Amino acid sequence: QIAALATNLLVGNVKNGVTIFGITGTLSSFGIPKTEQTASYANYDDGYYEKGIPTSGARFTDNGNNTTTDNGTGLMWVKDNSAIGTVGGYNFANNMTWANSLLAVSALNAANYAGYNDWYLPNVKELGSILDYSRINPMINITYFVSTPDPYWSSTTYPNTITMGEMVDFLIGNIYEDLKTNSHRVRPVRGGQ
Repeated sequence: QIAALATNLLVGNVKNGVTIFGITGTLSSFGIPKTEQTASYANYDDGYYEKGIPTSGARFTDNGNNTTTDNGTGLMWVKDNSAIGTVGGYNFANNMTWANSLLAVSALNAANYAGYNDWYLPNVKELGSILDYSRINPMINITYFVSTPDPYWSSTTYPNTITMGEMVDFLIGNIYEDLKTNSHRVRPVRGGQ
């Protein structure tokens, strides 16, 4: 039993930021969270099953430093880009090209934004994980995220077309692609694997 306990206390098996018996965890990805749809409109639909990883307590935590933690995935998000201001010459209140989005998020690391230097542009699945299908216009919890009507870039390139990137539109919940030279919003994240 001691050997099993020792295995369970490996840093990769303990939640990121949690310390147990002197072991500080690094595990930050817990699976796909529920969509938040609780109403069922037909047998066997999303509301019927309510599939996904449940969270203990509230789904999100406002950390009080312009960041929001998703308790279902362990990811920490910037809450309001406008509150970041300009970092490294990139104004986070403005839309950016895909390439500039990558550079802007990298500038957050150099600035040690909110005390962290591991921010990155989320992939399309990470970005889509904070869509809230119990809401519309916007399809995101506005208590924990400031949202704009503009789509947000992901770091994911559209398959077979390297000039296009994947985006998430939090107004109506679409995930689609656009030319990387066009400008859209950025939603920095940290804590992924």
